[in-house]
Amino acid sequence: MKNQTLLLLSLAGLLLLGCGGEEKQVSTEITPATDAIEWKLVTSWPKNFPGLGMAPERFAKLVDEMSNGRLKIKVYGAGELMPAFEVFDAVSQGTVQMGHSAAYYWKGKTPAAQFFTSIPFGLNAQEMNGWLHYGGGMALWEEVYEPFGILPLAGGNTGVQMGGWFNKEINSMEDLKGLKMRLPGLGGEVLKRVGGVPVTLPGRELYTALQTGAIDATEWVGPFNDLAFGLHKAAKFYYYPGWHEPGTTLEFLINKEAIATLPADLQSIVKIAARAINQDMLDEYTTRHVTALESLINEHNVVIKQYPDEVMRELAEVSKVVIKEQSKQDKTMQKVYEAYMSYEAGVRKYHLISEDAYSRLRQ
Repeated sequence: MKNQTLLLLSLAGLLLLGCGGEEKQVSTEITPATDAIEWKLVTSWPKNFPGLGMAPERFAKLVDEMSNGRLKIKVYGAGELMPAFEVFDAVSQGTVQMGHSAAYYWKGKTPAAQFFTSIPFGLNAQEMNGWLHYGGGMALWEEVYEPFGILPLAGGNTGVQMGGWFNKEINSMEDLKGLKMRLPGLGGEVLKRVGGVPVTLPGRELYTALQTGAIDATEWVGPFNDLAFGLHKAAKFYYYPGWHEPGTTLEFLINKEAIATLPADLQSIVKIAARAINQDMLDEYTTRHVTALESLINEHNVVIKQYPDEVMRELAEVSKVVIKEQSKQDKTMQKVYEAYMSYEAGVRKYHLISEDAYSRLRQ
């Protein structure tokens, strides 16, 4: 953990240097913290849950060290101060200063939010980071959350997720009809369109719901988190790929009035720490998924299956229709949709001869 903290501090330092203009003389003198500012951060994840839950913990530690103790952030897991899906309201109302969650949970408040987590057959993690930080995505995200008094920051990415856990094989589209599956966001809308029943549940309820038959299938994240939840004990078949979430971005939510009261340097520290954690999460998932998948296969005899090509083709076509239709129902969502699709068209064309080409040809 010490080495990881040093790595994050180094990354944050490089980012700060990269954001600077002309050279300025920097003092190396460390001033002890006085009258530390204390913030609360609530999450939609179990306390200290691997990956998702550790990102806000590492963020708080990084902010504390970078600010020399001037800004201390206490992290609360889902259910400690409030339920998992009340994070957005708590930050918006100023009950707490920060939250860590996923934007697609707030589709009932602002449908456009779904584009800032992940959409079916959309951008992957690398592409999402490019769109958000250099393609205009962050400006749109800030615009979407402006009415709620919230400043969003990218807060991690899981990479391409797995397709989910099922108690029966999926051999055709008929097998999805009537299927009760935990599937949030636009992916859930696609499932509904093909005859399934999407259900939204917080992570800590998934195992019991799957085991008792309250749901027939569930997606969560991927091997690293799914193994931690023991989902392999409640379902036999593990499908890939995660068509519904190809590059899932998590979010830090910050109450705008709260951050406005911070000195300029602390505001910068919060933003740069979030940027470092955003990359750190993807790095960790890329590594942890590998060993977790080996454990699921070799130690727990999990059956890994690929969705049939027919099913993937149909889901892709239905996804295009659903996303386009949903976007037309909301002016802001339509604006984000058009910007997102424009960026995707460009980056997809480039990746056909770069990332995708390399993946096809790698031996």
